[in-house]
Amino acid sequence: MDEYGPLDDVLTALADPTRRAILARLAASDARVTDVAAPFSISLNSVSKHIRILERADLVRRRKQGREHMLALNPAPLDAASDWLDQQRALWAWRLDELDKILKEPAS
Repeated sequence: MDEYGPLDDVLTALADPTRRAILARLAASDARVTDVAAPFSISLNSVSKHIRILERADLVRRRKQGREHMLALNPAPLDAASDWLDQQRALWAWRLDELDKILKEPAS
């Protein structure tokens, strides 16, 4: 199994501006699917597809409340992606520092 599977799902989910807008809306508060879909000029079915991608990445959790489907933001995968990015940034900063040292060494 690919060790980056969950990270791949998160990055894929974040790659789309509609999905980022959905996450921003849910960061304010939980919401019904229909309320989340309202501001978009696309069909409810299209918004539902975006929501499923966010659910697959575990960024959004759904619960039924009577006949309504409520959505909530789950920030944990964002924290995991941020941690991975921080590790990559540190690694590349170190590599670039090492390269800089080599390039500044006097020629023999």
